[in-house]
Amino acid sequence: MFGQMMERTEHIFAEMSLGDHLEELRMRLILALLGLGASMVACLFFGKYFLVLLTKPYFAVQKDANLPAMLQAITLSENFMVYMKVALIFGVIFSSPWIFYQLWKFVSAGLYSNEKKFIHIVSPICAILFSSGAMFFLLVIAPLMIRFFIGFDIGIKNVQTNVTVSSYVSFMLLMMLVFGVCFQLPIAIVAANKIGIVSAAHLRQARKYVILGIFIVAAIVTPSADMISQVALAVPMYILYELGVLFCR
Repeated sequence: MFGQMMERTEHIFAEMSLGDHLEELRMRLILALLGLGASMVACLFFGKYFLVLLTKPYFAVQKDANLPAMLQAITLSENFMVYMKVALIFGVIFSSPWIFYQLWKFVSAGLYSNEKKFIHIVSPICAILFSSGAMFFLLVIAPLMIRFFIGFDIGIKNVQTNVTVSSYVSFMLLMMLVFGVCFQLPIAIVAANKIGIVSAAHLRQARKYVILGIFIVAAIVTPSADMISQVALAVPMYILYELGVLFCR
């Protein structure tokens, strides 16, 4: 394998000089940054809708608990900074296909046809799984976690929870990222199988340890102590694990 990689690298550099590679890289970086900038500017006009999407679970749970549905901004610039952060992050999300396309155009010359085919198949699946994980947290896990934290705080006397819009939005974006990454499990399994790290037989034999590991990860990822949110994450992760095993040899 190492010999094949060296042979391929030598072949590529024989076709293109180092200067050509650097020029190609510079052009791809410029195009990627232009796409990112355009996406961020566009997202500035829709920041309000993104914030409504992120805060909807919190306000819904607050109303169900007969509590005032509000978030606080404790600094003069907090609202502005949160708005810009949301526009930046969603700008990165929406421009990521364009950015990955530029990356792909740069590295594809050094890949074999079977590797290109694998990436062509996997890339849209990764995007779908990441989006599914992020939305799963937003629509299913977030209300459970928020309800737990609100209920826990209500039971403590003389303590009032004042949630700032900055801390809440940062928490939601971080957890959406974590869940999106967790949902990449079948891709990681298939990739490990493709390069010979694990086989389908080994994955099936390790099933009971995997289940234990999934519940440990779910307990770490979901900060609330209730079993509902942990099970709500563990079950889809196990399904994704079995899906990954299904596509392994």
